[in-house]
Amino acid sequence: MRNSDRLPPRELPKRRSGRHRNPLSFDNWFGTPTLVMAVPGTADQARDADGGSIGARMADLVRAYRPEVTIRYGHTEGDGQTLTEALTDLDEGGERPLGGIVVPLVTAPHEGVARSISAAVGATGANVRITEGLGPHPMLAEVLHLRLAEAGYVRADRMRLISVVARDTTMADGVVVGAVGGEGAVGAAGVSAVLLAARLGLTVLPTDLDSEAALEQTVGQLRRGGCQRPVIAPSALGPELRRAELTALAERFGARLGTPLGADSLLGKIAALRYAEVLNSLGVEQPPTIDELPAPVGSRHRPES
Repeated sequence: MRNSDRLPPRELPKRRSGRHRNPLSFDNWFGTPTLVMAVPGTADQARDADGGSIGARMADLVRAYRPEVTIRYGHTEGDGQTLTEALTDLDEGGERPLGGIVVPLVTAPHEGVARSISAAVGATGANVRITEGLGPHPMLAEVLHLRLAEAGYVRADRMRLISVVARDTTMADGVVVGAVGGEGAVGAAGVSAVLLAARLGLTVLPTDLDSEAALEQTVGQLRRGGCQRPVIAPSALGPELRRAELTALAERFGARLGTPLGADSLLGKIAALRYAEVLNSLGVEQPPTIDELPAPVGSRHRPES
C-alpha cells in the first residue's frame, strides 16, 4: 500500500540523445564562440535582387536559431566589410573552447572561398574552426524548389511520383542544377539534383557552371531526352556567379536562367546546424558529471536518521 504522506521521488530530466535529439542543441554552459559567416565576393557583389546585403540578412536569419550567440560576417574579397575584419578581436574569455566558428556561405566545397578563408585566419591568427559549407544538405533542394516556383517555372506544391509540370508552356520540363567552385561542387549539386527530381517528378541533372562545355553537354542531354523547356537553377547564393555570362550562355543554349538562392531562412538554419556540429565534435556535448547534477530529493533519497 502506498504511503500517501510521502512525495514520490523526483525524476531528473533526461537528455535526449541519438537521432531524436535536436541537432541544433549544445550545452551552452561551456560558452558560445562567435559565429562568423564568410560571404563570397565583395560587399558590392553580395547583394540580393532588391539590393539588400546577403551577409546582413543571413545574420538576422541565423540569429533566430542562435539568439545567444554573437554573429558576425565578412566578405572574402574586396576592401569593405572583410572577413579579416570580422575575425579580428574575437573574445576568447570565459569558458569558450575557442574564439569563433567560421561558416562559409557556399552551397558546396569552393576552392577559391576556402583559400580566402585560410588567408584571413592566417593573417589574424584567430583561434577558430572552419565548418563545411551549407551543402550538400537535403534542405538545399527545398530552397531550389522555392526559387523555381517563385520564378513560375514549377508549381510550389510538392508531389511524389507525379509530374508537377502544368500545361502552361512557361513551366519547365527539365532542370539543370548548376554548381560553382570546382569538382567537389558538382558532386554536391548532384545530391541536390536527385532530391529536387524527387520533389518535382522531372529530370534534373547537375553541371559545372564554370565550364561552358559542361553546361552545353548537360542541356544537350536534356534535349535528347525530350526536354523542350529547360531551366538552369544556380545552386549558389549569388555573389560567386558570373551572372552576365551565364545569362548569355543560357540564351545561346535555349535555356532559361533561374535566380540564385540569396538569403533564405532554411540556409540560415543550415548555418546554425554547422555551428552546433563543430561544438559537438569538440566534445562540448558531454553529459554533466555527478557533481554537477542537482541533489535528488524524495523519500528514497532522504538521509538515514
